[in-house]
Amino acid sequence: MSTEQLRRGDGGTRRGARRRRGRAFAGAFAVVVGVLAVLGLGGAALTTVQGPRVTSVQFDPDAAVTASGSRVIFTTSQSLDEVDPSQVTVTPAADFTVDTSGRSVGLRFALPLWDDTEYTVRIEGVTGLGGGPPVTIERTLTTPPLEVYILQRQESGDTVYRTDLAGDAAVPVFTHPHIEDFRATAGHLVMSTVDDDGLSHLIVTDLEGEGERELPLPGDGTVTDLQSADRGNLVGYLFTDADIGADSGREAALFTASLSASRRDEPPTAVTRDGGDSRVDDWRFVPGTDSLLMLTFDGSLTLVTPVGGAPVALGNAVSIDGIARGSATAIVERVTGLVAIDLATAEETELAPTDPSLGQAWSVIGLPDGSGDTVRVLSKLDEAGITVESTSVAVVDADGEARPVFDVPADASLMQACVSPSGRYAALLVAPEVVDNPYDGYQLPLPERLQTHVVSLEDGAEVVALRGFDISWCQSAPRP
Repeated sequence: MSTEQLRRGDGGTRRGARRRRGRAFAGAFAVVVGVLAVLGLGGAALTTVQGPRVTSVQFDPDAAVTASGSRVIFTTSQSLDEVDPSQVTVTPAADFTVDTSGRSVGLRFALPLWDDTEYTVRIEGVTGLGGGPPVTIERTLTTPPLEVYILQRQESGDTVYRTDLAGDAAVPVFTHPHIEDFRATAGHLVMSTVDDDGLSHLIVTDLEGEGERELPLPGDGTVTDLQSADRGNLVGYLFTDADIGADSGREAALFTASLSASRRDEPPTAVTRDGGDSRVDDWRFVPGTDSLLMLTFDGSLTLVTPVGGAPVALGNAVSIDGIARGSATAIVERVTGLVAIDLATAEETELAPTDPSLGQAWSVIGLPDGSGDTVRVLSKLDEAGITVESTSVAVVDADGEARPVFDVPADASLMQACVSPSGRYAALLVAPEVVDNPYDGYQLPLPERLQTHVVSLEDGAEVVALRGFDISWCQSAPRP
């Protein structure tokens, strides 16, 4: 055999070997693909047979006890059929809405949840879009104890503290020689301070008292009635020029301002009404909106939207008692008595009176649960109707039935009542031993010794008594 023939024979042998190896690889590859396909189909079939499984849960417990609209989101192994609210049970009961999107089902809570509480969320009959048996999703969510902010005026410097409801873990977060008032939002503290010349300043920090900066004011003057909205990073206040005269200057003018760092240099926005007095005696942010309810010097009650929309005249009033969180129902005192006004429809209803023997209501706060229940401060007067003989606080239902939860000591004076965002507690500002408790010299004068009593509205049990005022649940400052 020639050398050339040998070379041809060797090449043919190698080509044959390569073909055999190729056929073997192709066969093995086909087997692997077939096995993977079977496993995939088997896994898909198993998932369908088992039904959806929860793969993750998203829940922010700290946000859940401080703000409305917190969410719990369950992500599952399958895309889901729409979940109806009737399939969901929350224990203890809490108002919620449900939404389903792809592999997730979420609950949005209408109000803050109760603190230091175990909630069980149970969703029955959950099915995947691909079929399979219905399953039940059940999880326990635990909320943390509440923390609040409170202000103490003291010779060593006025200080905003953060504390729990045990009262033994107070931490100073911001100190200034003169703090008139403050508000706490979801991400900021806002302090109304006064300098040596008697001029106001608005200082903004984070919740740790860090990152201090100052908000621009309309000019040199004084700030009163500082309030914060529950959305939009907004605060509002009344402003009076330092050089106001009989014929010039702004008096009790309402302004709003953004707390967003990106808008820190923007001037505040004036809130006015056409065709009448714009000087404001009292006002409130409407929860969940950018609207404001204001009562002007001429007694007119007006609903105003700063960024468009015609103002809505709501007649005359004497005072605004408040607007329940999570609602659009304002409690307003007219000359004829207390009424509840639905700000969405302008419809109003008279509040059911309590038993006259309990005393006269001088403050009414709507509870945020939508039940129509209120917290009322009731004072018994002497026969002449002048001297207060006793004061109590009661939870009053829509029919006027009262359940007392707190009695003010005989030698004390109740300065303010506020309700926690969840509606679980009332914070009652008391000036003890009022005869020997002189007022300080601030623009917002208050007795030098103040106690904030936190009371459970469920059973009237006192949770804690804290030194100071302006607990962060209050939507406005006390009115002496």
